[in-house]
Parts: sequence; structure tokens; C-alpha cells
Amino acid sequence: MSAERALELAELEQRAAVCTACRLAEHRTSVVFGTGTVAADVMFVGEGPGQREDELGLPFVGRSGDLLEQLLDEIGMARGDVYIGNVVKCRPPKNRDPQPDEIDACKGYLRRQLELVDPAVVVTLGNFATKLLLRTEVGITRTRGRAYTWWGRHLVPTFHPAAALRGGPARLDDIRADFAIVRDLLDGRLEPTPPGPDALAEPAEADPQAEQLGLFGG
Repeated sequence: MSAERALELAELEQRAAVCTACRLAEHRTSVVFGTGTVAADVMFVGEGPGQREDELGLPFVGRSGDLLEQLLDEIGMARGDVYIGNVVKCRPPKNRDPQPDEIDACKGYLRRQLELVDPAVVVTLGNFATKLLLRTEVGITRTRGRAYTWWGRHLVPTFHPAAALRGGPARLDDIRADFAIVRDLLDGRLEPTPPGPDALAEPAEADPQAEQLGLFGG
């Protein structure tokens, strides 16, 4: 079964590599589809590729990628144990936020990645991915620090590694605490807590098979 899912994921990547569904295709060097094992228990979701990722065709390279690998090592995991993807697969010009029509054009790829990898824990890296997947306007500073029940999985929001590189030891400590939550979830030491009344509205549970447009607030 894992081999079948890996094959389908590879076929999906091939389709994404020639995708021209939105304007981001016009200036890209590479489609940055994702990387990692289809058997991953943890899937990381960032916003979109930056310049270096666009050049190499891989997500989270450079200093941010090095820090991500360090943080994984601290909880007994390696980059090859997880799956890493982004909301959009092509670099937005000047690293701006993806536009709604660009997200709409790309959402099917992320949705299918989530279905095929089927991780126990989804980790959103940064404000944009967190707001998008949790369908909230509440910022990452307030949403991080706990786990949420999300589409039959656990979701843990945390800061993007680049924020730790800019923000110093305090921000890095926050990310380490969130990675510890991931480890506790995987080891069965923690159950997600429901959001408080001032937190956020999570996706409706009534129809989890309904195209998962709730991933993107649709």
C-alpha cells in the first residue's frame, strides 16, 4: 500500500512539474513540490518556496533547512523521516504572500499530498500556513503552543524557522517547545485541547470527505 501511495505521489509531482494553472508558473525556475517519505507520521507545511528553493527545486534548504533538521534531531527524528511541502509550489515574486487565485489553483496538490502521506501530525510553519489551514485570522503568536484536532489528525502551529534566525533565542525556544508537542503527540503523551472561545474556528466535522476546501477557507 505504501508503494502504491509513493507511486501516486510521484505521478502527482510529475503533473505539478508542468502545471501552468496560475501566473506563478511564468517566472519560476522550478516547481518545488515536496520532499520526504510517503510513510511519514509528520508533515510540515510552509507557505511557498523562496529564491534558493526555486533554484534547487527542494523545500526548506539553506539556513532555514539546517535549523529544521537540527530541531528534528532534537526530538529524535531526521529529515528523511518526515514529509515537507508548501501551500503553493512555485515561488511568488519577491517572496510576497500567495494570492487567493494562486492558492486556489494549487490547493489540489496539497490536499492530495495530505491524503497520500496521511500523517498523524501536521505542522504549519509560519503565520500564513497556520491561518490558511486553520481558517482563522488569529496570528501565530496566539495559536502556537498547543495541538489542534484537524481533519482527523493533529495540527501543531509553530513559527517558521526563518523567524528563529531573525528573532533570536526566545523565538527558537518557542519553536523547540512546539516540536516537543509533536514528539509528545507521537508518543501518546498528549491529547489535543479544544480551542478556547477567543481562539479560532476549526473546520466543520460534518463532512470530512467534502473536497477539503476548508483547508483554504472555501
